[in-house]
Amino acid sequence: MGGEHMNTREMHQSNRAAWNEAAAHYAETTAERIEFLRSGGVNFEAPELPYLQNLGDWCARAIHLQCAGGTDTLSLWNLGVKEVVGVDISDDMIAIARTKSDALNAPALWFCNDILDTSHTLDGTADLVYTGRGALCWLHDMDGWAGVIARLLKPGGRLYLYDGHPLSWIWDMEAAELKLDPVYGDYFQTTVQTNQGWGPTYIGDLGKPKEELARKYETQKTFGQILNPLLQAGLRLEKMEEHPEEYWEAFPNLPKDILSRLPNTFSLLMRKD
Repeated sequence: MGGEHMNTREMHQSNRAAWNEAAAHYAETTAERIEFLRSGGVNFEAPELPYLQNLGDWCARAIHLQCAGGTDTLSLWNLGVKEVVGVDISDDMIAIARTKSDALNAPALWFCNDILDTSHTLDGTADLVYTGRGALCWLHDMDGWAGVIARLLKPGGRLYLYDGHPLSWIWDMEAAELKLDPVYGDYFQTTVQTNQGWGPTYIGDLGKPKEELARKYETQKTFGQILNPLLQAGLRLEKMEEHPEEYWEAFPNLPKDILSRLPNTFSLLMRKD
């Protein structure tokens, strides 16, 4: 079932409801995450770390778009950022993030809104805009998103983006061999995909039948659909890198030696001149 009958805002609001439901799962680990962060923990994947070095030397403010429960946002603080800002559409996720930063007495600001409505009080204040694992699929206006990033960055500021590789969408997640997914197996597909419930290796069962949960709207993106809006918004590409590492167990039945030959994630480093 496609989501073409809904506009961007309606799809984003339905996703908001879904993430508010998913926040119940995140809330279960809040105390554990606070202790992890208090001990200096950093919740990034190995491919991200070379892009997030020496933050204390140059990054006064980092803005994390689609920050969810704030653990990654506060990990930027642990890496030396002087002040962190998290923006997310989910009220319940922002509440979890605020609980963490209050417990840590961290210099953090939290904004609950659609990314497209990110506060203009933040314009031109970010040395770094960060967006991470599993964020891009929820967005339905890439030009608007890129424009927000461009206005948030200071001149000379950097965007670092790490997410699932666009190609990783097309494979059947349940298969024990490499084969195209019956729904997502077209790299150039533009149909909005909608479903309910969450995968068992991610959030899993939320104690309700799937049919009672909010609808989630996602779209596949090609590399061009990610990169071109950022270029058109005035950012300059410094580095693009593809990685074999997964950021979640998307293919539990695929042999690891096959999986490691595929691009599963990617990094984009861009700069506002």
